[in-house]
Amino acid sequence: MKKHDEWRQLPIIVDSDSSEPLYVQIKNQLRALIMSGKLSKDTLLPSIRALSQQLSCSIITTRRAYHDLEIEGIIKTKQGLGTFVTEIQQQEQSFYQENEIRKILRDAITLSKSFQYSSKDLIRMLTEELEKEDKS
Repeated sequence: MKKHDEWRQLPIIVDSDSSEPLYVQIKNQLRALIMSGKLSKDTLLPSIRALSQQLSCSIITTRRAYHDLEIEGIIKTKQGLGTFVTEIQQQEQSFYQENEIRKILRDAITLSKSFQYSSKDLIRMLTEELEKEDKS
């Protein structure tokens, strides 16, 4: 399969009721797809117009998300060819992935403390969930 055939529709979902701007939602989800390796180097992304149609949002919104990711060096637009995923170094991918997991863990800690669970309780629950995952 050629790289440009890898996408039909990107698995991106936007929530117009969210307080987070649509372009940020698109940018964050695209970054996650790239950093997780689901979209690899040289993968052709949908055009701004096509992605706008898929997500039922304005071209300006999608353009802003693509622009921000291009500034970050995650994607690159080649005039007349399209927008492609750039090469992401393994160290950068690992750093991103660990940061995302740590954010979720911090949220879990905050929530557990608000429910008055101890650190020991949280570690127990995490261990139980990891054991369930290992069995599946």
